[in-house]
Amino acid sequence: MKDPEVEVVDTTEQIVRLIDSIVAPRPSSPILYIDLEGVKLSRHGSVSILTLLVDRDNTQRVYLVDVHALNALAFSTAGTTNKTLKHILEAQQIIKVFFDVRNDSDALFAHYGIALKGVEDVQVMESATRKTTASRQHLNSLAKCIKDNLSCFTNRQELARWKLTKTNGERLFKPKLGGSYDVFNQRPIPKELIGYCVGDVKYLADLRNFFLARIHNSRHLVDEVSRARVAASQNPAYQPHSQHKAMAPWTKEQNAFLDQINSPQGSCSRRNGLDIDDEFDIIDPFDNGEPDYDDWDDGPTSCRDIINDCDMHYYYSD
Repeated sequence: MKDPEVEVVDTTEQIVRLIDSIVAPRPSSPILYIDLEGVKLSRHGSVSILTLLVDRDNTQRVYLVDVHALNALAFSTAGTTNKTLKHILEAQQIIKVFFDVRNDSDALFAHYGIALKGVEDVQVMESATRKTTASRQHLNSLAKCIKDNLSCFTNRQELARWKLTKTNGERLFKPKLGGSYDVFNQRPIPKELIGYCVGDVKYLADLRNFFLARIHNSRHLVDEVSRARVAASQNPAYQPHSQHKAMAPWTKEQNAFLDQINSPQGSCSRRNGLDIDDEFDIIDPFDNGEPDYDDWDDGPTSCRDIINDCDMHYYYSD
């Protein structure tokens, strides 16, 4: 896969051009793939960067909106049609794809009054494809979803480069690797951090397409749970760093329905007797052979990633 073009958006003039490119009338509507970064990303923290991959007419471009520099202007600056990024994020007809929307939604709503609509959550999609209630007990991280589901279709070396890019970014902010979360507010944005942000959205389109083909009969449940996640994140009682967030969202009745409709499928997690996880992790210079408990939803900017501080442990399940 060719890496998409990347633009750092840190002026209101660039915001205007970005908005106009999204809302401009064309034969096909854009699909937006979004991820947020910040220090303790939630209502209790801050938003530093909004990474936005715009997929339209078979062309992808990534924008890193510098929320730290622009603050509210990032969302209130209007384009030539008087639409703002807030309007776009709240537009039901424009699809916004996230991987675990909850803390992103929480931060946007708490700090900027943005009530997301038109959301698809790839983490929920992936969970819905698993065959049994037991296998759906816990949620998976972005990295695990990519390894388990795209390894059959994506070049091994490309996936290894993706993980190395992510690791290089993590070295800048993860305390256990000698980093600091304050790096998200360092300007200019370090190139390793830009690579990390791009990595968070790079495969979302592939994952979405992969899972959409497998949730035809459960799409209504996925959409219902995705909407419920957004609504819950806007509730005053929402706990952005709760250990419960590692658990799957399905009710007993929903699990029974998913058990019934999910027919057994061949797994591509093993090839020629070699575990894809082993194959994929082998070049990671920071891999100590332990599970990535602090990366269960692949977000670097809340206490879900600071296990010692929060005394929380998250487990993955196939």
